[in-house]
Amino acid sequence: MGTVLDSHFLALTAIVTVGYQLLFFVITALLKFDKVTDFAGSTNFIILAVLTLVLKGTWHFRQVVLSFLVVTWGLRLGLFLLLRILQWGEDRRFDEMRSNLGKLAVFWIFQAVWVWTVSLPVTVVNGIDRDPSVQAADIIGWIMWSVGVSFEATADQQKLTFKNAPENRGKWCNVGLWNISRHPNYFGEILLWWGIFVASTPVLEGSEWLVILGPIFLTLLLLFVSGIPLLEQSADKKFGNVAAYRVYKRTTSPLIPLPPAVYRSLPSWFKSVSPLRISFL
Repeated sequence: MGTVLDSHFLALTAIVTVGYQLLFFVITALLKFDKVTDFAGSTNFIILAVLTLVLKGTWHFRQVVLSFLVVTWGLRLGLFLLLRILQWGEDRRFDEMRSNLGKLAVFWIFQAVWVWTVSLPVTVVNGIDRDPSVQAADIIGWIMWSVGVSFEATADQQKLTFKNAPENRGKWCNVGLWNISRHPNYFGEILLWWGIFVASTPVLEGSEWLVILGPIFLTLLLLFVSGIPLLEQSADKKFGNVAAYRVYKRTTSPLIPLPPAVYRSLPSWFKSVSPLRISFL
């Protein structure tokens, strides 16, 4: 990272992240209480953004803005997920982990890696002295974040409202944004973190560009590991025998929001080689 960004700065954020996740791992393991897992992840982003901003103490406009964006996103998502799990009950992801300390530890280690890696753009921006004037990349990044967080928040609320309605019990959500994307919340999250990265680029030099690993890691994680694949498999298990659900999958973009008529009209070869194919049909 050169001489401007102190390597101890990154090491400190890693230590804080591991320590924070370790704390919640101990709580989960001892009390068999898994309702705070997503809250622990979201709030860890807030801690890193605020900690790096305050420790550096330069308070550049770009640093303040990016930190504010991360804190806003983290507070919204963390509180939403916490209230949702308190309302719905147990987190089914932990059904096989509660009695397996090894699997539980792997989950918390992976969550620490996720938080630290995805936070890299704002961590590095907050840790360097360069402060060029606001550029087009800043504005583009802020717009991307705004669109992304709006998509994520709207999709989350639409699905929660749908699930809470008694008449929708046993149905899949296909209203609002969920009518043009099977995973609009993930589309929003991916877009907003790429926006954070784009807004960080005016100050990056040399190896600092490696912070692009943050949004890349998040994108690959949601597309191929713990995001879309798990939810698609769960939905297929529940609704795979329902003809209307199979039509919904076939006619609705898995990620990028598109009107069903537009998605249906796309050539098969294009769907098979683009992000639109993340569907596991």
